[in-house]
Amino acid sequence: MVPLIAWPVGKLLFGSNSQESMIELPQGQLYLVRPLSPKGYSELIFKDAAIRIRRTGQDFQYQLVVQRVYEEGEAELLAEEEGEDAEIDALAAERDEKTFLLDEAIRFRVENRSHSEKVLAWKDLSGDVGDLYEFVCDPSVHTAQVEAFERIARQCQYERKYRRSHTTASEADLRQFEFDDEQPIPQASPIHSPTLARSIESADAMFQLRNEANTGVKRESVAARASLADNAPGEQDSEAPEEANTSTDASSSHHKPPPSAPPQPEPLEVLSHELAELHFFDFPSGSFVLKDASVAAQVSDIGKWNYWLHVASTDQEWLGIPVVAEMNPVFNFEFLSFIFNQFTEDGSAYSWLLRFKDRDTLARFQEGLMQALWEQLNEQKWTKVKERERQYVLDAFEDLTMEDAPAEDEHEDESETDDTDDRPRSEHYDSDEEEEEDVEPQPQDDDINTGLAVGYKHDRSFVVRGSKIGVFKHHPNNHLEFSTNISKVETPKGELFSPRKVMLHNEDRNMILQKDNDPNKLYRMDLEYGKVVDEWNVHEDIPVLEFAPENKFAQMTHEPTFLGVSKNALFRVDPRLSGAKLVDSQLKQYASKNDFSALSTTEKGYIAVASNKGDIRLFDRLGINAKTHIPALGEPIIGLDVSADGRWVLATCRTYLLLIDALQKEGKNEGKLGFEKSFAANAKPQPRRLTLTPEHVAQFHHETGQGVSFTPARFNTSPEGGESSIITATGPYIIDWNLKKVIRGAKAPYIIKRYSEDVKADDFKFGSDQNVIVALPNEVNMVEKNKMSRPTRESIAGDFQRLSTAKRSSGRVGGVHSGRYKLGKDDVVDSPY
Repeated sequence: MVPLIAWPVGKLLFGSNSQESMIELPQGQLYLVRPLSPKGYSELIFKDAAIRIRRTGQDFQYQLVVQRVYEEGEAELLAEEEGEDAEIDALAAERDEKTFLLDEAIRFRVENRSHSEKVLAWKDLSGDVGDLYEFVCDPSVHTAQVEAFERIARQCQYERKYRRSHTTASEADLRQFEFDDEQPIPQASPIHSPTLARSIESADAMFQLRNEANTGVKRESVAARASLADNAPGEQDSEAPEEANTSTDASSSHHKPPPSAPPQPEPLEVLSHELAELHFFDFPSGSFVLKDASVAAQVSDIGKWNYWLHVASTDQEWLGIPVVAEMNPVFNFEFLSFIFNQFTEDGSAYSWLLRFKDRDTLARFQEGLMQALWEQLNEQKWTKVKERERQYVLDAFEDLTMEDAPAEDEHEDESETDDTDDRPRSEHYDSDEEEEEDVEPQPQDDDINTGLAVGYKHDRSFVVRGSKIGVFKHHPNNHLEFSTNISKVETPKGELFSPRKVMLHNEDRNMILQKDNDPNKLYRMDLEYGKVVDEWNVHEDIPVLEFAPENKFAQMTHEPTFLGVSKNALFRVDPRLSGAKLVDSQLKQYASKNDFSALSTTEKGYIAVASNKGDIRLFDRLGINAKTHIPALGEPIIGLDVSADGRWVLATCRTYLLLIDALQKEGKNEGKLGFEKSFAANAKPQPRRLTLTPEHVAQFHHETGQGVSFTPARFNTSPEGGESSIITATGPYIIDWNLKKVIRGAKAPYIIKRYSEDVKADDFKFGSDQNVIVALPNEVNMVEKNKMSRPTRESIAGDFQRLSTAKRSSGRVGGVHSGRYKLGKDDVVDSPY
């Protein structure tokens, strides 16, 4: 255990208080932040202050104390101005010090927003719903001091709760006081700027707090107050936009009213019709504002597998949109809310929130909305789906916390933000000095990068570009170096082709390739020679749609066989066979059209197969029926990955990821994986649907004009350790999901990095969760996780313009910029072979 220590005491006026100070942060500012107040968002309490934890006269009771710090002579001057009156002295004492009982009820938290900004926050139990005190540390306060302060605060809360010394507490005991289920700490406004726009990262907190107010949730010490629903609509609508328009944030240009609702199509059938409040997400303020206290939300079948959501009040048509996956539906039953996106023909995106009066009303609305979405995606009637599978779909679209979160200690070393420009200067790897000032902005060909294979056995990445493959070395300093170029990918008969899919094989010595127009054949490239040496006929009647290693780490070995799927079959390919390479004894064919689309394997060789229908099958070996069948949510699955131990199955759909816990926690097969034993019919694993928040989707769309379209997501991979991160991309954004936060149910558990062009392929460097290989149309980049940041309006907008300027001014194309490699004209023409 870390001992209770005290850092050097700052310049404080402690008066006659003799209680012991256990630890102190000597310099910062104290704010009172009121996210729900329409008149003032933030109040600066102490411009200069110190915060400490002190003992009280009672055992196991501690106080959190914030005290004003005076400059030399300032206190005496103030006393002279106020006189010697005892009543004034008493008020002055309260004015100079704020004291709080260090109890778990205040939800004390610490957040490191950057290297220079560290914030301590706790609830104001005597204020309104959502009110927070925030102590913003001075940059001179070291991170180690803040970490020690946070740990001692947890120890004190443990002692108060259990009435015993913290030395008896385990790490798990202390982690209960981390309060990770709380929303992100909202920004405290700078001095004299209470209306400064909050960042988009606090949007979840804003709407949650508003909904808490609406539902009448109050703390014990808070007097009953009117909810947001009782406020006059005029007051809500006039106050928030006025505040937003005072912002100087660049994103304020996005703040324009949503378009008028189009005429509602004639419904053939009304699937749900419920009353609700309507809230609109205001970008500049970073919060949902009430638009109408009473609207009717109706979901209708308008024919030919098309469905419509219409929202209107008695005197206004608010919006009408088709029910499609792009609306990014999220249901939150705790706060009785449904959040979704609206996209308009002019390229704008908006986020809306409907809040219902009770769970039954929301459940009825959810049933209608999900029926519409399901039928639109599958062109199949919802009533034909089994009841338990319908419930599976409904559960997946709720904003739920997963159970059985890992208990191990968590030390996240990802940087939340990184505003420094510490990019190293260009390192050039070609020798043509005469052309250094002649920058080639694009490679001299019409191809773009389309595929990526990251080596397991050797530190290499292979990037597919038309009928060429670029080879890149991974350097220990997290840089990429262009190694060589395979300029002609051609069959043994000399036919040039562009590989559709590639897979490293046989200790990274070989690469398996496939042509677009010949799915029944595969090709083996010998990477030592840089040429295709074998053509394999897999099967005359069974095409290979996707293929994968025999087990998670097979490419690190000499294992010759690998797996493949067709639309209706799962099989093994053995190149050692004469004639057709498909192993007949390990072929599982289905009579119905399952439309398989992706597969993945575990370290033991268990197999997961997904389909364009959206369902997933789990096998312990080839040639038999699946042990577990996981129902579809609607969208086709375009990518699949499995953790090495088989615990987690990760599926990629276009607009969301799906994380499934394959471990059985009850029943006769408790402790077994779904690969090994079947789940009970009424105990299918509860899915976790990973989405970007609707507010972030709207911001992404505003910045790029694109909807969400994920690349196949992958876990970080290492034989020595478990998975901790998930990487994917959409448009120009790389997105890294923190697996532990996802399992814990944290809000927006991801960090991002924006590029100037769309990401074509991405994967973790083997053995690391801190480095990601990124293939852009004309660049290859290794990005460190600490260069990624939380999704704020600033990080979503990106600094790629500054990056582009830096590239143009720092040298010729072909250099490496912080891990980036841009292909030059020689790199894509000359062949070293």
